[in-house]
Amino acid sequence: MIGFLKRQLAVAFCAAAVSIALVGSTIAEQARGPVTNLPIPRYVSLKASKANVRRGPSLSHRIDWVFTRRSMPLEITAEHGHWRRVRDMEGAGGWIHYSLLSGVRTVIVENDMQPLTVRPEANTPAVAHLELGVVARLGECDTDWCKISSGGYKGWAPKAVLWGVAADEIRE
Repeated sequence: MIGFLKRQLAVAFCAAAVSIALVGSTIAEQARGPVTNLPIPRYVSLKASKANVRRGPSLSHRIDWVFTRRSMPLEITAEHGHWRRVRDMEGAGGWIHYSLLSGVRTVIVENDMQPLTVRPEANTPAVAHLELGVVARLGECDTDWCKISSGGYKGWAPKAVLWGVAADEIRE
């Protein structure tokens, strides 16, 4: 009986060790920012109507360009203190002070005259047609569609025509 209990305990211990190892590998695979512990990369939006984009994470670094489009979606790719390295839909980027960024999610429409539909399905009535480059507020998303709003209109657009949301991202 004691031998049986020892074997059972050994099996349970091994199973727990494997389970812990699997959880550890899952956590290690998902990159996290060293400052915020939020996922990297992740999307945010520009809070300010003007933001200097610097070559490095401090005021002493040179300004490479200026973002001038409030609510524009940006992707955070790194963190350092109060600074976030970001990139826009064209891949341009640099370092921005975190106070110029917002957690409010927006997307850019990548298709000209994109129908904004009543339901997340093809061949449903369009509420509006959005021009290429329109910035819209992001709502819920399923595997293929996202609910967005812009210019007083709300509806659904295919995720594939939106920049600022990950292909595998689900939002409720």
